[in-house]
Amino acid sequence: MKKSLLVLLIALFVFSLAACTPAAKTQEQPKRVVYLINGALGDNAFYDSGKAGIDNIAKQYGVETRTIECNFDAGKYEPSLRAAVDYADVIFVISYGFEDQLKEFADQYPNKIFVNIDTVVENSKKTITSVDFIEEESAYLAGVVAGLTTLDTSIPNVNPDKVVGVVGGDVDPVVSAFVFAYENGAKSVDPEIQVLKKSLGGAWDDSARGKQAALQLYDQKADVVFQVAAAAGIGVLQAARERQLYAIGVDTNQNDLEPGYVIASDIKNVGKSIEDVYKTIHEGTYKPGQVLKYGIAQGGVDIALEAKVQVLPQSIVDKVLAIRQQIVDGTLKIEMYNNQDVWQ
Repeated sequence: MKKSLLVLLIALFVFSLAACTPAAKTQEQPKRVVYLINGALGDNAFYDSGKAGIDNIAKQYGVETRTIECNFDAGKYEPSLRAAVDYADVIFVISYGFEDQLKEFADQYPNKIFVNIDTVVENSKKTITSVDFIEEESAYLAGVVAGLTTLDTSIPNVNPDKVVGVVGGDVDPVVSAFVFAYENGAKSVDPEIQVLKKSLGGAWDDSARGKQAALQLYDQKADVVFQVAAAAGIGVLQAARERQLYAIGVDTNQNDLEPGYVIASDIKNVGKSIEDVYKTIHEGTYKPGQVLKYGIAQGGVDIALEAKVQVLPQSIVDKVLAIRQQIVDGTLKIEMYNNQDVWQ
């Protein structure tokens, strides 16, 4: 009996200690998230894809969100960063044109979470995480689509000349990476294919200029024009309809924006990357200062071929999907852009 009583007393003592011990402190969840972009929403592409991801995390996690649009106005970059850090715990930022200011703010506010989208930005305190898309993989496939199309004169209005084109919003490294891989993809089909190029010189939101550039390329015998020009690229799709020829969209699936004239879209899934990163923040596994690579295998980029009005014959679709699988499997290695001059 004495032994049983002693065991009971010890058990009660241990229980009382546990009851008095404070619970382990849980990591405080973010309450506010900002999506800060150098450009503007309404492009049906890059910026809108990111906004869709922001909207999804607001629904899923119940956080408050704001989108701050700089509209390509350099005078708004620093005030917008100030507004973001004053409001939010987590800041997803597309920082083209204000990378240096982003580094300074990240160093000043090490307790804020900064996630830079589409380029690699590293501050001295190593707190900025960057999402780096492997756009060469999907752009290569876009080039394959264009190359196979320009060789197939059974497709309505495709001429006998082996010519395709591309319109870029600017000559920055990201657009140049698209152009580099697109040309490689087209020439992998036939080295004699000519790839004509136009840059809009930073006029990302000028659809009239995008349309004008595309019309010039069509008039130079291009059967297909790839747009890498955000909102200005909508003009490229309109030009395809006007000339009864073909375009390739970018960032989101634009195949049904001009049905029968957009034969593929090069997908850059900005929204998915935002959702993926925020999930790690919510789960407590987020690590600052990383560079996260998003290729086809990771669901970051891809080629979309489905459309309400299907122009491509199944033979082309099958060839493109087979090459896509080779990239996923690692049996086909796509050459990465390395500051080559692609605009000649």
